[in-house]
Amino acid sequence: MSDEVLLDQAEAETLAIRACRAAGAAPSTARALVDATLSAALFGPATLGFPHMVDYLDSFREGRINCDPTPTCERPFPAFFVADADRGIAQLGFDRAFNDLAEAARTFGVAIFTQTNSYTTGELGYYVRRLAGEGLAGIAATNANAMVVAKAGGPAVYSTNPMAFGFPLGEGSLPLIIDQASSATAYVNIVAAAAEGRAIPEGWAVDAAGIDTQDAAKALEGALLPFGGRKGANVALMVEMLSAGLSGGPWSLDTPSFREGSASPAVGLTVVAMMPGRADDGLIERARRQAGRLQEKGVFVPGVSGIDHPRLASERLKVPRSVFEAVTRIAGA
Repeated sequence: MSDEVLLDQAEAETLAIRACRAAGAAPSTARALVDATLSAALFGPATLGFPHMVDYLDSFREGRINCDPTPTCERPFPAFFVADADRGIAQLGFDRAFNDLAEAARTFGVAIFTQTNSYTTGELGYYVRRLAGEGLAGIAATNANAMVVAKAGGPAVYSTNPMAFGFPLGEGSLPLIIDQASSATAYVNIVAAAAEGRAIPEGWAVDAAGIDTQDAAKALEGALLPFGGRKGANVALMVEMLSAGLSGGPWSLDTPSFREGSASPAVGLTVVAMMPGRADDGLIERARRQAGRLQEKGVFVPGVSGIDHPRLASERLKVPRSVFEAVTRIAGA
């Protein structure tokens, strides 16, 4: 039996909606989460998308996510949006403000959306991918509960604190999307390695005693390491200030786990939307040519390299069998 299940996109969407609704999510929450999940499944890393959806489904049922929130958004400055997700999913609050954010960026050249009081943001590339679809460049930053040490032997003080960057490359091209953690690897990669009994590379994590480990199970009891030592820790701090600092959300040290208990992580998210020049500047076409030139030199261009475009509506999604079975159980299928 294969370790993967192939699903038509329509089948995957229907199953995901059913699972969200069965877990208690309101229609608007289910729709926002499924849109983000399908985007991640098509364009993001394999560890996100449906594998991460299981965390959402568990959290709906265990109270970490408000299943029927009422997100609010204020505009204290003309191009600055401050949202409260009402303990719901981050995607819903972002979706509600998206059109106004994009319009403000077109008007002022730059606009900022910052949100607190949400569950973990999921695939961070989703937010800048949405902006790129509107011809806008974007930067996104978020935090979660502390699981990364600033240095080996120290206490966990940061989350993986990812940041994402997107730049549109014009009609007929996928956008450049950089989405990476401040830690040496993403937490979901440690979880996947532990579940499969695989060793992890040296330098990814430490055990509970603060000693470097290649045992994924011990890493889950310990903490992750920042990439590049102090430089990666500095990036994590910068992301912390952009997300929790600007939004007023909890610092990672004060954030509850997104996988245990009944408290909302209430994390912060900040998204900056930018116009890539005026319509007649040709900067998007210039960026497309540069991406092509880099690829000709063998450079991996994230968001573009290795991804077919355009994606066929008939393309089937690969879902790990264990994930498919978990989602199916919750959906009651």
